Amino acid sequence: MANLGQIISEKSAADSQWQQQRQAERENTTALQDTGINEITSKPQAYAHFLDLQGDNPTYSAGNIALIHMQFPKATIFGTVERWKALGRFVLDEERQNGAKIFSRGAQGRGYILANAYDITQTQGRELARPTLQEESREMDTALRRILDFTQVPVVQDAELPMPAYYDQNDMTLAINPNTPDHEAFAAIATEIALVRFHNKGRSAGYNREDCELDAQSVSYILCRRFGIDRTKPDMSRLSELYAGWPTPDRRQALDSIQDMSKMIGRTIERNITPQQRSRPPVRRPER
Repeated sequence: MANLGQIISEKSAADSQWQQQRQAERENTTALQDTGINEITSKPQAYAHFLDLQGDNPTYSAGNIALIHMQFPKATIFGTVERWKALGRFVLDEERQNGAKIFSRGAQGRGYILANAYDITQTQGRELARPTLQEESREMDTALRRILDFTQVPVVQDAELPMPAYYDQNDMTLAINPNTPDHEAFAAIATEIALVRFHNKGRSAGYNREDCELDAQSVSYILCRRFGIDRTKPDMSRLSELYAGWPTPDRRQALDSIQDMSKMIGRTIERNITPQQRSRPPVRRPER
């Protein structure tokens, strides 16, 4: 007769050990994420990598970007096995053990679990199709129309404006020079609309354009990188000063606000410039 009591005890011990290992792994990953957040918000080179990664991976949170930054310093586009499969690519067998830990949605979108993510260099398959905005194209025209939908203040034309666009927080108007080349206009308007939304019609207590400039420029850079528009990186000379004394959760929240805004605007633009796939109508079977 089998010693059922011993079997159950061994099973319980194994389950307990697995739970402890799992919890330790989550805690280590969370600590690594915090380290990444602090590094990104204190070192310009790390912040620059964050911007590139966020532009290339717009749907991933700032926390997951920080994890990839710490584990894959040369990463570009990354994803889980399931994500790569959905994009028509697969992770190479020899790279399966070389994934980076990120947090991913659990089953039915409940909670978060640890998952392995892989850089595109660790995969093979279909070439990725990425939306791009060309000068004087229909897509660029559409993108400029859609991005202006996100302003919360009146928009005025000013052909004498010495810059492509400018948000006046006193008058609460967004002025745009209509004679600006498309790519410069897109980058500038994205920056100023970010400032408009940070100001929130004066409701944001302590709003200061100078202190919000890096965040606004970051939103613009991420959007430009997402849509293949060349623009210089923001001035990061005040990075450590801006975040001095901030606890890690507040630093992460600031990065999340940048990601949230760029994702919201970018998703709307992409939805409007990308041809929608029409689903085939259901086949009607003859009645019997």
